[in-house]
Amino acid sequence: MLGLLAVTLAAGVWVTVSLISVGLISLGIFRSVPVEKLLSQMVWNVTTTPELLAPPMFILMAEILFRTRLSEILLTGITPWTTRLPGRLLHVNVLGCTLFAAVSGSSAATTATVSRITLTELFRRGYDRDLSMGSLAGAGTLGLLIPPSLVLIVHGVLSETSILKLFIAGVVPGLLLALGYMLYIAVRTLTRPADESATDDSIPLAERIAGLRHLTPVVFLILLVLGSMYGGYASPSEAAAVGVVGALIVSGLQGTLTIGNIRQAFYGAVRTISMIGLIVAGAYFLSIAIGYLGVPRIVAGEIAALGLSPFGLIMLLLVFYAILGCVLEGMSSIVMTLPITLALVTQAGFDKIWFGIFPEIVMFLPDTIRLSG
Repeated sequence: MLGLLAVTLAAGVWVTVSLISVGLISLGIFRSVPVEKLLSQMVWNVTTTPELLAPPMFILMAEILFRTRLSEILLTGITPWTTRLPGRLLHVNVLGCTLFAAVSGSSAATTATVSRITLTELFRRGYDRDLSMGSLAGAGTLGLLIPPSLVLIVHGVLSETSILKLFIAGVVPGLLLALGYMLYIAVRTLTRPADESATDDSIPLAERIAGLRHLTPVVFLILLVLGSMYGGYASPSEAAAVGVVGALIVSGLQGTLTIGNIRQAFYGAVRTISMIGLIVAGAYFLSIAIGYLGVPRIVAGEIAALGLSPFGLIMLLLVFYAILGCVLEGMSSIVMTLPITLALVTQAGFDKIWFGIFPEIVMFLPDTIRLSG
């Protein structure tokens, strides 16, 4: 199964087609089951799961916000507070991505929105090109972890774990990673002053405080989405729908709520959620096929025979996910491996919520390497 999956992925076959074909061929060879009925039933079951109503809404929200002036507002509100930090405007990438990730849930949307303004401005002011792009590439992936993360939603559906608890568990690690990126930028620019611009002027405190009003739309959306969930007023799916309404309000107030922008936002959301939905359906079917073949039991037995401690198992999975994150996108990596790895860690005594955050954090390693490079 691993060999067939590696061959199909290396050949450039769509991830969904690879997952489903591996499941179909494996069941056809090793088990006598009506695979066509199993496939149709499993795909229908997972795609009609109520929890999967949230990703389309969050993606639509991000698409609407991408077409607003939110990136300009973020830059205006955050910039005055970074001029006295080592690295100056490079921190805008991290802070902007952190704030936008808290309202969009999408790493791709976060990176695209923040980069629209920051990279051009950083290049114009003479900041190191590699560090500018590296800080954006690293911080852009905070959308994998900071709620409302789409990956955490999918993880919760596939592992039958509370999505709200996963969201709560992702807050502190996400903020710590953002702080870690900022510390690295500060140390890097202190040791290599040429990486930052020397032309940024200090801004008076009163002007910096006054600039915080530009962050009002972002704070409004964060309180609307996360506040409604953590306050117990809405489920993740309902909060996502509320977020879309909030994005429309922000877009209307900024004058970007046009028929053309709304049409483009819907087209972009349909393309993205179709891709995610297909990957989830394929991964779910493969997990069912793996269960029919008894693979988790066999793998667990083989790993148990190695005599690894729980800590040793986690170290092994850390290396595995770090390597996988270098060649595959985070969502695909997690949904393909979850059926086996989840069974291993729960058998070793680890909490399912804790393991819901672990793969996302490890997926940051390739981006951290990119940032330091």
